Amino acid sequence: MDHYHVWVNLKDTKKDLEFAASVRQYLGHLQKGGLIEGFTLTRRKLGFGPRELGEFHITITVRDLAHLDRAFTAAAARSGLVEDFHQRVYDAVVDFASALERDFPDSVRAPPKT
Repeated sequence: MDHYHVWVNLKDTKKDLEFAASVRQYLGHLQKGGLIEGFTLTRRKLGFGPRELGEFHITITVRDLAHLDRAFTAAAARSGLVEDFHQRVYDAVVDFASALERDFPDSVRAPPKT
C-alpha cells in the first residue's frame, strides 16, 4: 500500500468541524468510487509536532501509484461532484505540504540473499 500524506492549516480555525465534514464527504466519495482504499483525518494534539507541518493531517491510502493517479485524474477533471467536494476542502486550507510513502518491506523489495 502507498500512503499519500497531506498536512494543512485552516484559513479559519472556527470552521474546523465544517472542514472535517468536507474532507469526509470528498474522500468518502472517492473511496466509494474505488479511487482510494481509505483515508484518515487527524488533528495535532496539545500543539505537539513540527511547525512546518500543519495542524491537520490527512492520510490517503491507495494500492499503488496507478491507483493514486486515477484519484488525481478524477480531481484534475474539475467537474461534477468530485470538483464540488474538492473545492470545499481546497478553499478551507493554507500551508499545504505533502509526502508519499509505502509500506515497508513491500512486494517490490527483493528478499535478502542468503
